[in-house]
Amino acid sequence: MTNGGYVDTEWGQVHYRISGASGPWIALFHESPLSSRVYEQVLPQLGRQARAVAFDTPGYGASDPPPGPDFELPDYGRVLAEAAARIGMEKPVLGGVHSGASLALAAAAHLPPAGLMLSGVPLFDAEERARLIAGWTPEAPLDDRGSQFAWAVERYLRTCGPDLPGELLHLAVVELMRVADRYAWGYQAAFRYDPSEVLAAADVPVLLLNAESDRLAAKDAAALELARDARLVVLPGLPGQPHLRAPADFAAALLAFAQEVNRLGRN
Repeated sequence: MTNGGYVDTEWGQVHYRISGASGPWIALFHESPLSSRVYEQVLPQLGRQARAVAFDTPGYGASDPPPGPDFELPDYGRVLAEAAARIGMEKPVLGGVHSGASLALAAAAHLPPAGLMLSGVPLFDAEERARLIAGWTPEAPLDDRGSQFAWAVERYLRTCGPDLPGELLHLAVVELMRVADRYAWGYQAAFRYDPSEVLAAADVPVLLLNAESDRLAAKDAAALELARDARLVVLPGLPGQPHLRAPADFAAALLAFAQEVNRLGRN
């Protein structure tokens, strides 16, 4: 069973979904510009043996936005760590997908984790980063003819592939449309952030959990090299979105990791 709630932070209310009443804590952060809905099928499976919480990034989903567009990803990480601490999370596994992976690393500076689960770490070089900052977040065509909806559908079919299942396309488009006037805020903060130094400094176990053909799968080798104590688990045959396309396998790998680092922490 999954429940929802809100917690007060310095940026207003952060919305979260939670499943489970005992066991290790797991905090999950989503990719921009979606919401904790992406973990709807993952949370109940984690909740059987853990306390799993998925947060809406400030400005996305049902969370209040930052005070403005120019805050950096460490600011987002601080606010999300504040939200996690306020609901009682201690020594959680911090995890996320794509920009959510960067959020997990940023939150770790304020909420010491037992481990990190990173799915598609955005280890962009300077040229890639500049290209994304310049071109990935064009203004949405908001008008009274509904152009924004066709624009969002085309965007996701182009970036995720024409085989994107209808239910995933619908989820992505709806979540983007909810925040169309500010969808670029979190994206741009993530593109400006280089997670490599924080990943290299992490002194906890790291699980790299990715789809075989994820857009950022090519970055896994660099992440393995940077991290002090990392292992890579690849879910085969998936073009991306492992938490959405294979939620049972994703949850099983994450739960096994959380239970392992929880045992290590007690020894």
